[in-house]
Amino acid sequence: MLGPVQAWLSGREVELGTPLQRSILAMLLLREGRAVTPMEMIDAIWGEDAPPRALGALRTYVSRLRAVLEPDRSPRMRPELLTSVGRGYALRLAPDALDLALFERSVAAAEARRKAGDLPGAAATVRDALALWSGEPLAGALGPYIESQRGRLVERRIGVVESLMELDLQLGRHADVIPELIALTAEHPLRERLRGQLMLAYYRCGRQAEALAVFSDTRRALVEELGIDPGHELSSLHQRILGADPRLAWAPTAQERRPAAPPAPAGTTDRREQGGAPHTPATRTTGETTFPGAESAEAEHEGFQEMPRPAQLPAAVSDFTGRRQVVNRLRTLLTSATGSEGMPVAAVSGIGGVGKTAVAVHVAHSLHDVFPDGQLYADLRGYGKEPTAPESVLAAFLRALGIPVDIIPDGLAERGALFRSLLADRQMIVLLDNARDAEQVEHLLPGTAGCAAIITSRGKLADLPSARLLDLEVMEPDEALTLFSAVAGAERVAAERPAAMDVVAICGFLPLAVRIVAARLAARPSWTVASLVPRLADERRRLSEMRIGHLAVDATFSLGYGHLDPGQARAFRLLSLPNGPDIGIQAASAVLSLSMIETEDILESLVDVSLLEAPAPGRYRFHDLLRLFARKQAEATESPEAGALALRRLLGFYLTSAQAAHRLAYEGSVISDHLVSSGVPGRTFAGADEAVTWLTVEAEAMFAIIGQIAESGPSAEALSSAADLLVAMEPLLESGAYGREFVSRTGAVIAAAQAVNDKVSELRCRYVLGRVLFGSNRMDDAEEQFRAALDLADSTGDHIVRGEIYNGLAVVAGRRRRHQDALALFDSALKAYQDIGAAAGEALVASYSARDHLGLGNSEEAIAAAHRGLAIFTELGSEPGMARARYQLGIVLSRVGRLTEAVVHHAECLDFFRAGGQKVWEQRVCTRLAETFIAAERYKDAARYAEQALTLSREIGHPYGEALSLTVLGRALTGLGSVRRSGDCFKRALDIFTRLGSPEADDLRALLKLDQVGD
Repeated sequence: MLGPVQAWLSGREVELGTPLQRSILAMLLLREGRAVTPMEMIDAIWGEDAPPRALGALRTYVSRLRAVLEPDRSPRMRPELLTSVGRGYALRLAPDALDLALFERSVAAAEARRKAGDLPGAAATVRDALALWSGEPLAGALGPYIESQRGRLVERRIGVVESLMELDLQLGRHADVIPELIALTAEHPLRERLRGQLMLAYYRCGRQAEALAVFSDTRRALVEELGIDPGHELSSLHQRILGADPRLAWAPTAQERRPAAPPAPAGTTDRREQGGAPHTPATRTTGETTFPGAESAEAEHEGFQEMPRPAQLPAAVSDFTGRRQVVNRLRTLLTSATGSEGMPVAAVSGIGGVGKTAVAVHVAHSLHDVFPDGQLYADLRGYGKEPTAPESVLAAFLRALGIPVDIIPDGLAERGALFRSLLADRQMIVLLDNARDAEQVEHLLPGTAGCAAIITSRGKLADLPSARLLDLEVMEPDEALTLFSAVAGAERVAAERPAAMDVVAICGFLPLAVRIVAARLAARPSWTVASLVPRLADERRRLSEMRIGHLAVDATFSLGYGHLDPGQARAFRLLSLPNGPDIGIQAASAVLSLSMIETEDILESLVDVSLLEAPAPGRYRFHDLLRLFARKQAEATESPEAGALALRRLLGFYLTSAQAAHRLAYEGSVISDHLVSSGVPGRTFAGADEAVTWLTVEAEAMFAIIGQIAESGPSAEALSSAADLLVAMEPLLESGAYGREFVSRTGAVIAAAQAVNDKVSELRCRYVLGRVLFGSNRMDDAEEQFRAALDLADSTGDHIVRGEIYNGLAVVAGRRRRHQDALALFDSALKAYQDIGAAAGEALVASYSARDHLGLGNSEEAIAAAHRGLAIFTELGSEPGMARARYQLGIVLSRVGRLTEAVVHHAECLDFFRAGGQKVWEQRVCTRLAETFIAAERYKDAARYAEQALTLSREIGHPYGEALSLTVLGRALTGLGSVRRSGDCFKRALDIFTRLGSPEADDLRALLKLDQVGD
């Protein structure tokens, strides 16, 4: 990272892929093993320019990085390096695997040597650290986060260089450092410290005039560039050189004249390091200000008994771990309020078991000196069977403050008023634990700014006046691992760190779950950490494994669940059934069979009591363990039929919505009109862009429900809906980001369809699978699926996708340069489209067949066919169809020499594809534009578009597109005279084409043999 972003495996450099892929790796490395959420990564890499399908692209890059970093890992094995942590990712590397870490370690070691008086050793260590740098840091990576980190690292390096120069000057190496300082000041002309070091080095070498000239140059540069004069230190050095100050001459320091003192024995500290003078007895200060006359006031009040200072806080957790940001935020909030802001109140909310009480108690203990008059504590039992009445709490507080029982008022208001009066001139902290709601705590709060209150609750307490709300999340992975180690035993966990990380991840990083599992492990010496993983992996018994003594995760969850009303409880149960990562309001309303208004009210109420999370506006999700708990309640309460019906409603909503999206994305296509009608209302969209964006947002959830249906022994209706949903999700194929998911889900539905002899569902899935395989350039496999789908269409009489199947077979034949076969297949596709009245299909056939006419040398027929396709799409008003038709027409026009027209058509469709985030098509158009510019001998433009195409093809994982892009880039570079680079491009393209078995390999072999390029 201290140079280009590079990696080595077993001594061999590995190919890290595209700049975006390198950027993701660099960000994970810079986070030093801490988890990074997908949204953080998207913001870091793309910033405000994130594409609509950034999340899918991110997952693709992470998958490729895993393959690069662990090439021998089986797909079924968990990654050990780039791991999934909750909803995010983390990179686990050995401490010495990163040059940046080695650099910082060496700098720290140098500082330790400097403090010990070993200046030569310190300087040598710093030079070793700087030798790790090989150029601009993070070179090859990009994005807002990388740019800021690059600036930080550059600043860090120059700061270390300045420290090294300082050491060399202290060692009397002033003559040696002058050349280095001259180069450094030329590179950094405005850094006054480097300029001052050069001045001092010159002066100590007897070159006073040159030292003064450096100052003059520095002043001129600062005035011209920044409009300021040199700072005080540099100006002072200039004056001392003018006056020949003898203290500027070099002399060995006292530490250099004598050996360094041996280190002090462990456990001893020099009092001077503590800031005290030797032999001075320690003094104690109270921090109180003494005013004149205080002594007489004290004497006047000697006869009065001092009010007690209660210390009611529970004992602090001895193994409290992590939570640094939360603790600091709470401390700041509770101690920084001014009188005008009133008394600070912090309301900490969160899921049961997340550690609210532990954090609150820890913070309250840490503020003992800030609130010296005492700490009050009450467990309000807000989620127990009988919440503590505020009257009872106030009575206990008043007794703790020294009020006799017989004079405590009876009413709540009167007790609250007396409580506030007693605390008016005191500095106390009040901790109200496990509050039910704002009503329970409003009378329990002090009334003046000298005090503070912390409230913990599963609810948000948003209606509590003046309260600052803090939602406590689960632990960071490293924090959870530290807690696990503290309870189970550090040595035991360190020996099985990967398994321990798996365990805390299965625990969802929930502190209570981590503590319970760790305690069970500590109580069983014969168990290994790894033995816990399979015990916890079984979702049906996971919560049962999280019990020990009086602690149980499910019991904690039961407290919150038990306070839900029937509507909330039903929603909590049913919404846990889908496997998707989260759910939107409209999808949830389908699950619950309620209106969107009713659904949103229920969802928000569940968020308020921390039984649901709201990661984004309008999106909701469960914590993993809460989902398991909710499913257990569903099994116990809901009938199997009710659960299955809820999932079918969700599937129906997704199908209806995806059909509407398909209709807009493939305007003019009639496929979506002939898919299964679920009868469940779905989303409507204003246009194709909104429709495709919705498909992208819901992709994970839709793939999840399809897999869930396929694996559940579905009914015929549910199976056909799952198959048709895959067809309706076709627009996602244009992004190139979901190939693996489509392969997995089509395979699952095909297997389920074959089990019940559902040939229609099988044929539709095979058609989709054929498209996916074609996009991956697996031509043999794609043709096999299309042929199987065609046979099923013949046997079932289902002709909905028959035209698309023939069209797919024709494009495969054309790719293999079997142009006559392709045209015959296009004729069959045309007939199939005409049979169902699909004018858009006829347009597709005309557009796509143009290249096969051209391949047979029939240029006029090719141009006519391409124009005919564009005319039909224009008449239909289908913008997606017009863009694809312009793409085909541009290719034909370019091949026949009508270059300007070709560029116009390709530029128009490129704008459309870019606006819609259709990277597969964007990559194709960039390649064709590069070809046209080569034909026009505009090689710089050609190289620019070829490089764009190459970046896109690598980004979406399209090897055939990558090889085409490399070929065109090589031709452009040849035109620019860059023979060596062009030869490298041709050879890399040839390797890919050969691996894919593409006919273009023969073309490249002939080209390399003819031109002898690159040898």
